[in-house]
Amino acid sequence: MSMNNKQRWMGGVVLLGGGVLLAALLLKGNEEIEQDKAQAEITHPIPKTDSTPKTAQPAQDSDMVSLQPLAVDVETEKRLLEEQRRSREKAVAEQEARAAEFLKMQQEAEAAAARKAAEEYAALNARRAAEQESSDNIPPEVAEDDKAKAQRLAEEKRKQDEKKKAEQQKVDQQKADADKKATEEKRKAEAEKKAAEDKRKAEAEKKATEDKRKADAEKKAAEDKRKADAEKKAAEEKRKAEADKKAADEKKRKAEEAKKKAEADKAREIMESGDKNWMVQVALAANQANADAVVSKLRAKGYKVTTSPTSKGIRIMVGPAKDRDVADATRKKITSDDSLNMKSAWVIDWVPLDQR
Repeated sequence: MSMNNKQRWMGGVVLLGGGVLLAALLLKGNEEIEQDKAQAEITHPIPKTDSTPKTAQPAQDSDMVSLQPLAVDVETEKRLLEEQRRSREKAVAEQEARAAEFLKMQQEAEAAAARKAAEEYAALNARRAAEQESSDNIPPEVAEDDKAKAQRLAEEKRKQDEKKKAEQQKVDQQKADADKKATEEKRKAEAEKKAAEDKRKAEAEKKATEDKRKADAEKKAAEDKRKADAEKKAAEEKRKAEADKKAADEKKRKAEEAKKKAEADKAREIMESGDKNWMVQVALAANQANADAVVSKLRAKGYKVTTSPTSKGIRIMVGPAKDRDVADATRKKITSDDSLNMKSAWVIDWVPLDQR
């Protein structure tokens, strides 16, 4: 009786100690993971973005030190996020390994206790069978006690199995929670990584657009300046060419006027001196009024005009000149003057009435 009680007590102590050890190690593992996470977040804080919901933060975030956003480039953020992800995965893996090790230790302790109890129970049955064979005087209360012990051992075994099952379920639940937490943290890290990448791409596209706009503006400004310079140069060259042409035309006009004046002076001098035998007839007016109008036009040009009545009208002549060549030169000059409009002038050998 005392031996069975001692064995039962030892088995209970082993089970209780294993459970306490497992709980302590699990608690310690959780505390170490939380400490590692807190240290990692303090050392490499993760910048919060507007897309991260506030309700997804762990409960212990309220106790953490308020951190300022990172002032680093995207590559550094990506490296820090990758280091934090690896640290979390390592912590979760270590926790799972410790939990599996603790579970294995508990299972081995329970198996050893059960094995030892089974061995003791088998030895007890063997001893009782030997005692029963050697003596038929076994008290009824001993038999009753053996039956009660067997029931108690069966009940204890059932309770141990239920406890083992509950602990296994608890470990499975913890593992599932750890896997879920790791998955959630991985999803968050990927979302933050994607947000950082999208932000980097948006900034790069914005910068490229701004650079292109500036380049286009500078190109357009340069093109406008080039066109303005070209137009200014062309206008200056045109103005200069027009001025040169005007000066050349003015010079030519003055030269022609000087030449015409010289010719007129020469013709007048020739016509006013000499024998005065040749005249240039420019028109034959029907009446005196028409003759006076033509005479006024010719005299305004500096010509010496003579009129002579005929049976057909009033003859209007310029001259006389001493020879035919001089008179013909005068004729050409008169016919080429568009303002006089006397295209039909001709040279005649004219003798005054007083000399006929």
